Amino acid sequence: MFESILQTLVDALAVGSLYALIALGYTMVYGILKFINFAHSDVFVIGAWTSLSVVAFLAGWAWPEGNPVPWWAGVVALPCAMLACAMTGFVIERLAYKPLRGAPRLNVLITAIGVSLFLQNLGQLEFLFGTKPQRMPGLLPDVHVAKIGGIPGDLTRPPVNIHLVDVVGALTAVVLMIALDFLVFRTKFGRAMRAVSFSPSNASLMGINVDRVISYTFVMGAVLAAAAGFLFGQKYPGLNQPAAAIWVLLGLKAFVAAVVGGIGNIRGAMLGGILIGLLEFFSARYVSSGLKDLFVFALLIVVLLVRPGGILGSSATEKV
Repeated sequence: MFESILQTLVDALAVGSLYALIALGYTMVYGILKFINFAHSDVFVIGAWTSLSVVAFLAGWAWPEGNPVPWWAGVVALPCAMLACAMTGFVIERLAYKPLRGAPRLNVLITAIGVSLFLQNLGQLEFLFGTKPQRMPGLLPDVHVAKIGGIPGDLTRPPVNIHLVDVVGALTAVVLMIALDFLVFRTKFGRAMRAVSFSPSNASLMGINVDRVISYTFVMGAVLAAAAGFLFGQKYPGLNQPAAAIWVLLGLKAFVAAVVGGIGNIRGAMLGGILIGLLEFFSARYVSSGLKDLFVFALLIVVLLVRPGGILGSSATEKV
């Protein structure tokens, strides 16, 4: 029983870290512009598929077919995925959202959904990613960092295996969250971001380049999505085609994580991702695997009813 609970906990933390990385992108954009960039989940998909495309290109050029993929392919693939996602985020902000800067929020919301559908269908083109599922080669060694518990020779009490990819994913999420927190609260650019979040017009009067701050925010969120896409491809090597429903569901769960933790709050995004991972895996393991998504979205409803600002968020009071 102990090993079962601990193994579920390890798996939940590993996947929750990926949710947290995606949720950080949602929460950064909302913190600046106060709208949900629903195309962010598709940027995450671009990160996963770009990583696969770069590795496949290197495989056909650098070493004979059938040989194991060397670890350094990931060192090349991850920056390429980050660059591709950063460019995508920049173009989306400039072409789709910047012209609507002063428009009603409903217009921006509809545009975000349209951009999401556009990216999904664009990714299915054959000269990009295509419509066939592909398998991502393992770039991290498939080793166990640690084994906990278990009884030797007892098949009913296997040890808890902590894989390297899970440790890397969790550490990446924690390091990036700390780096973002430092950027926002300890740097000059972070002060500019907070000023734009409070009042873009007042920030502009104080000499802050509002357009640059917003563009950089989109780029940083896209880079985080690229890292999450790369790590997702390492943990779950089978990548579905870009318009598959599984990607949409992943994006929605990351959005739920951002809302539950407190959208607009960096630490809240991390907390929300971990909570969603825990709820999803423990409900699937001990209640029903078919109802795990129901519990996730039920939590969203409860949080919106009880604490609309999220666990670590704050509710804004507006005078009429």
